[in-house]
Amino acid sequence: MAIGFVGCIGAIKENKCLLLTFSLLLVVWMREAGLAVGMALLTPLHLQIDRYAQRDLKKGLHLYGTPGNVGLTNAWSIIQTDFRCCGVSNYTDWFEVYNATRVPDSCCLEFSDSCGLHAPGTWWKAPCYETVKMWLQENLLAVGIFGLCTALVQILGLTFAMTMYCQVVKADTYCA
Repeated sequence: MAIGFVGCIGAIKENKCLLLTFSLLLVVWMREAGLAVGMALLTPLHLQIDRYAQRDLKKGLHLYGTPGNVGLTNAWSIIQTDFRCCGVSNYTDWFEVYNATRVPDSCCLEFSDSCGLHAPGTWWKAPCYETVKMWLQENLLAVGIFGLCTALVQILGLTFAMTMYCQVVKADTYCA
């Protein structure tokens, strides 16, 4: 937003310095392109990435409901409720967290207070990691199209800003 604001003010005031500052958008664009290429190159390593992600998510389960981790607690509750899943690889992941045969109430087929204390037949069976991963894969095309459109808008903005910069420089040369 800051770079866009600088570009707008530079265009309105026809200020060469601000128009050149807007070219920092090129750095942002290059980082985004690098991230996209990096993700494409990491595809062969997806099994190893899956293992690391699942391991870290299971470690994160231990922070569920602890003070200072309201965001993480809410995120797990929303994911488990919306995706109708429980735990990273299955509901037994929560047994290690609670040191008991129980799950958070967001794992329950029908939500009620303390429903996570009931039998496993009343809990979601689907693993959250695989469920969310499949949802992301199904929506990958939309995410990719959004990314390409964003990149195109950035390139057009850079092109227009540099064209305007050249026009301002040319106008200053004629006036001098």
